[in-house]
Amino acid sequence: MKCSVHFYLMNDHFSKEHAEANYGGNESELNRKFEWEDELNITTDIDEVIFHQGAVYPLRGETPEGAFSYDVGDMNLFELKSKEDGSTYVGCSASLMDSYELKDDGEFVLNVLLKDFEPMSNPVPGIYISAQAFPKELIKHV
Repeated sequence: MKCSVHFYLMNDHFSKEHAEANYGGNESELNRKFEWEDELNITTDIDEVIFHQGAVYPLRGETPEGAFSYDVGDMNLFELKSKEDGSTYVGCSASLMDSYELKDDGEFVLNVLLKDFEPMSNPVPGIYISAQAFPKELIKHV
């Protein structure tokens, strides 16, 4: 089944009252509901989506100094399971997530709302880690 994942950064300054009073409840140019959207279209067929609350995400990669591996805890991860290609994970630090909605109408559509008040990083597509949880060893001081 096709699958798309949408992450939305909520605008903490969005006024629902202003939108309802002036724009029929809709956002306007100066009163945006979301600051940005990140859309991922998964290229493999997905059979199942499983939510893992408070999970550990293994952040791995390489820097000019060599390979690294860190376990980032307290993550809310969505496992996108495929019989053909195994599992793909997307998600965010639990402190960043406001809510999520998973639609299954012949196609999976996952919408994740992220809170606006905490700085975050996006080290790989579909993974958002709060600044507080990001491995300090990977942050360069200038």
